[in-house]
Amino acid sequence: MATHVLTSWNPEDRAFWEREGKAIARRNLWISIPALFLAFAVWMVWSMVVVNLPNVGFRFSENQLFWLAAAPGLSGATLRIFYSFMVPIFGGRKWTTLSTASLLIPALGIGFAVQNPDTPYAVFLILALLCGFGGGNFSSSMANISFFFPKAEKGTALGLNAGLGNLGVSAMQFLVPLVITAGVFGALGGEPQTWVKGGATRDMWLQNAGFIWVPFIALATLAAWFGMHDIASAKASFAEQAVIFKRRHTWIMSWLYLGTFGSFIGFSAGLPLLTKYQFPDVDPTQYAFLGPLIGALSRPLGGWVADKVGGARVTFWTFIVMALAVLGVLYFLRGEAHGGVFWGFMAMFLLLFFSTGIGNGSTFRMIPVICSTMFRRETEARGTALSEEALRKEAGMLSAALLGFSSAVGAYGAFFIPKAFGTSIAMTGGPQAALYTFLLFYVTCIAVSWWYYARRGAEVPS
Repeated sequence: MATHVLTSWNPEDRAFWEREGKAIARRNLWISIPALFLAFAVWMVWSMVVVNLPNVGFRFSENQLFWLAAAPGLSGATLRIFYSFMVPIFGGRKWTTLSTASLLIPALGIGFAVQNPDTPYAVFLILALLCGFGGGNFSSSMANISFFFPKAEKGTALGLNAGLGNLGVSAMQFLVPLVITAGVFGALGGEPQTWVKGGATRDMWLQNAGFIWVPFIALATLAAWFGMHDIASAKASFAEQAVIFKRRHTWIMSWLYLGTFGSFIGFSAGLPLLTKYQFPDVDPTQYAFLGPLIGALSRPLGGWVADKVGGARVTFWTFIVMALAVLGVLYFLRGEAHGGVFWGFMAMFLLLFFSTGIGNGSTFRMIPVICSTMFRRETEARGTALSEEALRKEAGMLSAALLGFSSAVGAYGAFFIPKAFGTSIAMTGGPQAALYTFLLFYVTCIAVSWWYYARRGAEVPS
């Protein structure tokens, strides 16, 4: 539909922005956010499902359960690599509609699979991988929103899109334990499973963990199709975008985003099972939502602060706090010296989540600045004369591709972190080896962010 295609779009033109650009950009942002919210909810739903599978009679090993928690991260991160280039090829409206509708497949699949006690493990593993559709959506969503806003407001806009979208993880971890205890959909939702605990028999509708999202996904799909826009000038082929792979800062920023977002989504996926392992008397479903909630809410704050004082400075200090928080987690773990202190353990993880949110916002504020700076330097070095509008368009396209690709790399944290916990426990009897590995990684992020971006005389101050 022609009315959904913006043939002229220049958000850096203040008169255009105030006259019509701002309203259109915000409209697309406020439709994008709930679609991304649902994508995160479906992507991470296995973090709650795996905790409850043994309760309804599925006898999978601890390592198998960690694999189910980690598998959506593996597929979601891989899909992000492809999704990050889709918006300039297909258009933001079309791709948001299609990618949101795809969430219906795993949501419905989970709802039916958990009702059959004979469902094989392989089916669950396939459904967990299909939940990666939700993970893939993030890179295309962020790339799309980056085209709508002027440079001065990108940090806040991207922070809102990602931060409120990230709330889908927390909302899911809060809502799923509630909806699986009631027949929300009546006869349409299927029969309950029986759960025996402490001699008492309870009913559980574990299928609601998938079914509850179906009507909302349908509404978000319709909203994207009828309410969003495609930007004609944002069109680009894969070859035009693939130039980012030749740039060193693509890989540097992907490494840093693996440290921030990878930690956020990885701890979201792995913390419930880790808590259950470390503190058997604690019900992890009562607390799991707090970390992702704090991380999601702090992300817009990170973008806003980075807009004011610079993304590199915020990112540098964020990694220092994250390293200290990991040391705190190690101190409060169950070990030979003591049986573990749950509230200290949880407080350190909440600090970690808060820091990841701040870092997520600040790193995504850095990327457009880096792309703009480097593209202008390269253009000047070649002696190429480009108009200001052409410079903005090319830098914006590269920025969108880098935002998407770095988010793809960062999403692998959703696989590596829960799998690292499972492997560490299987090989050493505890998660300490995994945590020391994370600590070493954060130290490298501190060094990289300082050297390339935060120090005086850095290659690309951002």
